[in-house]
Parts: sequence; C-alpha cells; structure tokens
Amino acid sequence: MDIQQLICAVQAAVGVEVDGKPGPQTWTAIAQRLIPDQAATLADNSSADLDPKSKKTIDTLLPPVRPYAIALIQKARLNGITIKIISGLRTYEEQDALYARGRPDNGPTVTNAKGGQSNHNFGIAFDIGIFEGGKYLGNSPKYKAVGVLAMDLGLEWGGNWKTFKDEPHYQLRPSWASGMTERDMLAALRKRKTDQQEVFV
Repeated sequence: MDIQQLICAVQAAVGVEVDGKPGPQTWTAIAQRLIPDQAATLADNSSADLDPKSKKTIDTLLPPVRPYAIALIQKARLNGITIKIISGLRTYEEQDALYARGRPDNGPTVTNAKGGQSNHNFGIAFDIGIFEGGKYLGNSPKYKAVGVLAMDLGLEWGGNWKTFKDEPHYQLRPSWASGMTERDMLAALRKRKTDQQEVFV
C-alpha cells in the first residue's frame, strides 16, 4: 500500500471525502475519533490568532473552504512564513471592475476573468499576501513555497496555471468537478448560482 492509498483508506474509515489529500476535514475527523475531548476545543480555537483582515476575508468564503484558508495560514507560519488572506468572495460587479483595470491601455491588467468567470465569484477561492516585518511583499520566492504547502492540503494553486499564472491564488475544487476543465467547472458554478444550488453537495 502506498501513502496515497493509505490516506484514502483512513479517509474512508473516518467517513470524509476520499481524495487522498490529508486536509483539515481529514484531520478533524481523525481528531474526533482519537481525541474527542480535545477535538472540539482545538476546532474552536483554530481561528483565534488570525489577524482581523484575514478573519473578515475568510468569513466571506463558503464554510467548507474556510478551514483550508486557516490551515494554510497556520502551516505557512510553522514554516516561518507570514501570510494573510487578502481577497475572498467577489460579486460579479466587483470582478468586472477588476477586469477593467489596465484596459484598454492604462497599465498592467489584473485579471483575465470577467464577472462569473472567476472562482472568487462563488466563494471557493482566496488570495494571499506574504508579509515580512508587517510589510506586504508583492513578489517573493516564498509564494512558491506556500503553493507547495497548499497543494499538500488539497487546494489548487494558481501558480500551476499555464496562462496568467497567479501565485497568490488558491481554490478548493468541489468533488463533483473532479476531472472537469476549469471552463466547464465555472459554467457549472454559474448554473448552480442561477439555480440557487449549493456548491458543495
């Protein structure tokens, strides 16, 4: 049995989604089985030391995504990197305003995604900033290091995109979208939003 098979077996045994990635959901379920008297307290305290900006932004995300954002902050901190969550849910109108930046010829573009074409519009994506001594770093090799930590949690990383690489960007793909292209997943998310369906079901 290789490590991924082992993780999948544990996930099946504790009754969480089997994806082979030991994210917050998996660890919470294991803690509830092994240390039930401590698990609730640990979960309650998980966001206690978040900075106010990160906490406010995380609260805009869908509930299944929030533990991943918190876990990424904590995992980065354990590796000596300070990150904050600086962008979360955006309305279609806010997305269109971002898309307009730099167009047609007034500076660098911020995004290629119009309203409804970004995972931020559905509460499943967030952006980070890296900080050193309280100063925001727009460019740093540490973004790649955090990308590795995030993928280990089960998040998708914008630094892996083939076009318009976005190293501060992370998203949690719903299980029903496994194997879908990004374009098809976004079309399905738009339909779910129109039909008032839950994203994670």
